[in-house]
Amino acid sequence: MTVRVVIVDDQALVRAGFRMVLDSQPDLEVVGEAIDGADALRLLARVEADVVVMDVRMPTMDGVEATRRLCADQPSDGPRVLVLTTFDTEADAFAALRAGASGFLLKNVPPEELLAAIRVVAQGDSVVAPSITRRLLDRFAGQLGAGPTEDPRLARLTEREREILLLVAQGLANAEIATRVHVAEATVKTHVGRILAKLEVRDRVQAVVLAYESGLVTPGAENRRTT
Repeated sequence: MTVRVVIVDDQALVRAGFRMVLDSQPDLEVVGEAIDGADALRLLARVEADVVVMDVRMPTMDGVEATRRLCADQPSDGPRVLVLTTFDTEADAFAALRAGASGFLLKNVPPEELLAAIRVVAQGDSVVAPSITRRLLDRFAGQLGAGPTEDPRLARLTEREREILLLVAQGLANAEIATRVHVAEATVKTHVGRILAKLEVRDRVQAVVLAYESGLVTPGAENRRTT
């Protein structure tokens, strides 16, 4: 299947470079370009895309706000966002993940890493390790809001699924979770898929963000059960 990609960056030279790299791949197709976040939203209203390669810092509307609006309008089945920036700051990463991005990379990554990240995101996975997500959320927990609010979507989870979500939020991979709860790795993968569907989130990263925002996981703590 061909992955349809939209490139969003205010620099024409950057867009041209990305297009050249992506169009060289038989399974990737650039279906549009945008010069800022607002332009991207207008374009995505007309063009179907699987992945949006989004710059963070742009005039008119930055990549974080555009990601937030895009993911709010299409919470589960819309295009996934891979954020790219020249700035290696945790604040940018945190803002992008909270907005709904499925990945965060620097613009100077080798082309093969960018291509791999686009393919991973297109398949519904994230390119940010859960351990990094947890570190970011622990550090910036004060920006999550006035206080945790139980999300009604959590009530859809079984006790086992809630347990798996807690382990995902701790940064454990499927194999590690399987060892911890004494089940097959394939069983864990099935549980994770059901968790994402019930929570109406795009990937593991967004599931972890929800777990923090709802108070299921508290910053700096291993986990906390809720009833």
